Amino acid sequence: MFDIVINGGDLVDGTGAPRRRGNVGVVGDRIAEVSTEKLAGKREIDATGQVVAPGFIDLHSHADYTLEGHPGAATQIHQGVTTLITGNCGHSPFPFTDLGLIRRASIIDDRALSWNWRDAAGFREIVDGAALNVGLQVGHNAVRLAVLGDVDRAPDEDELTRMCELVKTAARQGVVGFSTGLIYAPGVFADAAEVRALVTAAASAGLLYSTHMRNEAATLLDAVREAIEAAELSGARLEISHLKAMGPENHGKVAEALALIDAARGRGVDVAADVYPYTASSTSLVSRLSAWAVDGGKDALLARLADAAVRERIAAELRARFGRDIDPEGVIIADLPIGAESPHMGLSIAEIGRRVGTDPAEAALRVLEEHAANVAIVNHAMSEADVETVLRHPWVSVASDGWILSERGAGRPHPRSFGTYARVLGRYVRERGVLTVEEAVRKMTALPASRARLTDRGVLAAGKAADIAVFDPGAIIDNSTFEQPWQLATGCSTVLVNGVPALLDGSATGRRGGAVLSPE
Repeated sequence: MFDIVINGGDLVDGTGAPRRRGNVGVVGDRIAEVSTEKLAGKREIDATGQVVAPGFIDLHSHADYTLEGHPGAATQIHQGVTTLITGNCGHSPFPFTDLGLIRRASIIDDRALSWNWRDAAGFREIVDGAALNVGLQVGHNAVRLAVLGDVDRAPDEDELTRMCELVKTAARQGVVGFSTGLIYAPGVFADAAEVRALVTAAASAGLLYSTHMRNEAATLLDAVREAIEAAELSGARLEISHLKAMGPENHGKVAEALALIDAARGRGVDVAADVYPYTASSTSLVSRLSAWAVDGGKDALLARLADAAVRERIAAELRARFGRDIDPEGVIIADLPIGAESPHMGLSIAEIGRRVGTDPAEAALRVLEEHAANVAIVNHAMSEADVETVLRHPWVSVASDGWILSERGAGRPHPRSFGTYARVLGRYVRERGVLTVEEAVRKMTALPASRARLTDRGVLAAGKAADIAVFDPGAIIDNSTFEQPWQLATGCSTVLVNGVPALLDGSATGRRGGAVLSPE
């Protein structure tokens, strides 16, 4: 007698193999049997007319900044996501010695964090036992802050050694990867040699190297080459995060970027990428500024904005990017603390400028100044053709670049946190035929599991962890939009996390079967 059986569904096992009718039996936290025979269990789930797949693995999440406050993870569970890989883009809430410093440097709203830890081991205890699984990465920004602070300078030999040791310590504490975010301070201050040294330390500890590259616009291809070189010289497994080309002048370059990846793989470099299914990104408004403007963190930026001559230089350099890789009509204020510019939530910096009688660059600086540089944006700057090109590539996983949110909240967050996986299955599989359901599921399960070395997940097979998603291929859809983001995905009926039902009949159960995972 199985604890749970799922009968009558079409099994899409994660390997890319054609779907087949079958049944799954679960005992405890493991898949005990996959069979063509109907199974009996203490709880029987009828999956007739639905697809039964491994639970989806999100390789690129920032949920480490929101999971503590939202351990039920409803925004992810309703999509069929059972595992999140966090610590991306160089951002991780560990290690740190100076809480004020890491909070001041963070571009991510950390109001939901208790900060009752100092390292990866302490953070594991905080997020263990949520509704879904978590694999942690250690971020370059946190490592650099812990040793150098937020200033623009290169580490000396001793400091670089200490940074490498922090990466290795995190590895011993069970993280799955090391990440960089080379457009964000203080990571933006690092040269290629510093990055290579840290990637070498990560590779020696068996970690994945995930990178938000140095540029995703005019010099995208140079950034891809830099990332591949670091991996090739160190022997690291490389994951190029959210591959895209920003700005109209750069649309189409993703094909050349993918060709560089293919060539590197041909030389034996273990490189892959991931993508989210939207033509807009989301980040901090600060990240649109020149690196020198954020030397010393947000407080230093605000001091520079108070100096008229320096402020004009910052604005002029921002204006120079307009029309090339930034469209001011497409830079939308997504979230910010309550303050003078709160009524402009949901508006572009161009529209704000028109309303207050200034240009978009100065409008952006006003918003930053009024809200202590804590401003999130949605940035419409990619092409649909590029999204499809990247999504089709066999070595590209689906990933959200999102975080866990409540079911209802304030602001205009990017809909990727609510709908990435349902959107791929609804829009790009069912409606547009860009992928088959088998290939889409592979990109959400076995492929990302292999990148993070989660060998017991990502495939429907006896002995694997009982992370399972059941969805209606004719109905699954994302409902979240840029205008009305606070809407859960629908069409996923059942989600098991380590054999624990997190979603039944389309409704969250409130049960939590998640664990913190380490590579194997």
